[in-house]
Amino acid sequence: QFVRRQQVLQLYRRVLRAIREVPAEQDRRYLKDWARGEFERNKGATDEDAIRMMITQGNMQLQELQRTLKLAKS
Repeated sequence: QFVRRQQVLQLYRRVLRAIREVPAEQDRRYLKDWARGEFERNKGATDEDAIRMMITQGNMQLQELQRTLKLAKS
């Protein structure tokens, strides 16, 4: 359980760092509120399989955001 908590916190930090790279203030605010809401909504989850799936899904969404930002910069 401790390891999962660390993974979730690490994912949250990485998401927030990626959001800082978004150029438009309004988009940054929206994404930050969305991310906070998603993590808050799922903070009571206890099923290990569900948590693992949410972490995987979160990592995929983070990668998509990073890819989009990279494309926007080039």
